[in-house]
Amino acid sequence: MSIRPVKRIIQSQPTMEGAGVKLRRAFGFGETAEFDPFLLLDDFRNDRPDDYRAGFPWHPHRGIETITYVLAGTVEHGDSLGNKGALGAGDVQWMTAGSGILHQEMPQGDARGRMHGFQLWANLPSRLKMTAPRYQDIKAAEIPEIVDDDGTRARVICGEFWGRRGPVEGVAAEPRYLDIAVPPGKRKTLPVETDRHAFAYVFEGSGTFAAASQPFGVLTEKETAAGETLVRERTGNRSLVVFDRGDEVTVQAGDEGIRFLLVSGKPIEEPVAWHGPIVMNTQAELQQAFTELRNGTFIR
Repeated sequence: MSIRPVKRIIQSQPTMEGAGVKLRRAFGFGETAEFDPFLLLDDFRNDRPDDYRAGFPWHPHRGIETITYVLAGTVEHGDSLGNKGALGAGDVQWMTAGSGILHQEMPQGDARGRMHGFQLWANLPSRLKMTAPRYQDIKAAEIPEIVDDDGTRARVICGEFWGRRGPVEGVAAEPRYLDIAVPPGKRKTLPVETDRHAFAYVFEGSGTFAAASQPFGVLTEKETAAGETLVRERTGNRSLVVFDRGDEVTVQAGDEGIRFLLVSGKPIEEPVAWHGPIVMNTQAELQQAFTELRNGTFIR
């Protein structure tokens, strides 16, 4: 067994999307090779209704899949095919945009005004770019939750883990999407397929991920009274951990425990032509998509 070294740790950055929704972006709209088959991860946790209520009005998607995981509040959605519904706490929507869809997502906070969740974009290979759109709406109760002997908890959204299989099926990149919680002070080793890109996104507590036999923090430059110095920092809330190759990930939970998304997928390794919510393989395909949007032939 070989532990995956940590390539780097990235702090998610504030950004604005939709009609003015304030969120944090862990990665996206840059170099895609390191995260292939994934394109973007947004953290839309917010406790101020004015920062999310405007939502994401009607917009197109083509050539990708969007995965929405709600922790608190609800997201009401509708599309150009007549589908509509609402995602609540613990629910997941895996939308395959395929050949094209117009949809909207309108967040509503819970009784305390909280709207918490994540959206991940996964690329589609060229052979499936123009497949028929489809939804997989998964209720919280349908997602297997496993508790190990040491109290570590895993929700299996997609893929197979610890002998259980997530309810999302038929996804091109064969991803594994897990919600992992490790109790305070516990050290846990989790399997990850060697041939896949993998990352963790920490959203509660803190801890360290191991690159060898011992946990370590990441060297970060800090300003002190004595000038700049290098310190090792624990991985905390809103930290993206990018892993190198190996077949397992080891995490040491801090005093409050640690909870994170652990996501891995098989690289597609195809050219990416990307503008906004449309991702194709060539600039010509991208231009054709926007031409179809303008002339009203986008929906097949």
